[in-house]
Amino acid sequence: MKSAALPSGESVPVLGQGTWYMGEDRRQFHQETDALRLGLDLGMTLIDTAEMYANGRAEEVVAEAISGRRDEAFLVSKVLPSNASHKGTMLACERSLKRMKCETIDLYLLHWRGGYSLAETIAGFEDLVRAGKIRHWGVSNFDTDDLDALEAFNGGKAVATNQVLYNLARRGTEYDLLPWCRTRRIPVMAYSPIEQGRVLGHPALAQVAQECGTSPAAVALAFVLMHDGVIAIPKSSTPAHIRDNRSAVDLRLTPEQLAVLDKAFPAPQRKRPLEML
Repeated sequence: MKSAALPSGESVPVLGQGTWYMGEDRRQFHQETDALRLGLDLGMTLIDTAEMYANGRAEEVVAEAISGRRDEAFLVSKVLPSNASHKGTMLACERSLKRMKCETIDLYLLHWRGGYSLAETIAGFEDLVRAGKIRHWGVSNFDTDDLDALEAFNGGKAVATNQVLYNLARRGTEYDLLPWCRTRRIPVMAYSPIEQGRVLGHPALAQVAQECGTSPAAVALAFVLMHDGVIAIPKSSTPAHIRDNRSAVDLRLTPEQLAVLDKAFPAPQRKRPLEML
């Protein structure tokens, strides 16, 4: 499995697993945990979740999936902006740890910027690091102006990642956000890297997939993963899709194939506001 480096120098897989929408139907609990375990087997050991997902039940799915395998997993979770005061951040983390039945979260993110000052949230993150509750902290859905503001705060340069919406149909980050993070060696974590399936019927993806003997989803993922410093976290609950996602790491798109994708999904020519789902 190809890896990306956090600012600390620690390596994480460039292809992980998302859990958005997991935990919403308890009848799918075992299917979802089995899917995450298969991903672990295939080297997709970074698992991303959040207290927001299914009101914490996605974290319970993660707890079952990593039972007996905690040392294999790199766990990412997120605090809601409404909880991101100094004290609130610490209490939210404790709740997430309890739901995931573990002692430490590897990477803890502010889900998006809210009403509390970044100074308060950073102070909470730093106290959690000192207490051994989290190992690294980062942010999510931060545009370049948000990152500039974060960097200006005492301790703000310790940010380990920025998780944002990035896929073929949402390429605005390529204009300025990806370069901003790359120059500071901060990896970008791409959520919804196949646009929750909405791009998969596009003829350009079908054409390239046919040429490669693979699926449109694998091509869409391979496009995201070809960018240095980008980590993708697709969500899937079926073994076939998990294996399909894993195949994207080894897929190399030719310049001709990239030209086809660029024509269908043009790169940005100017600054665009950061998109969110």
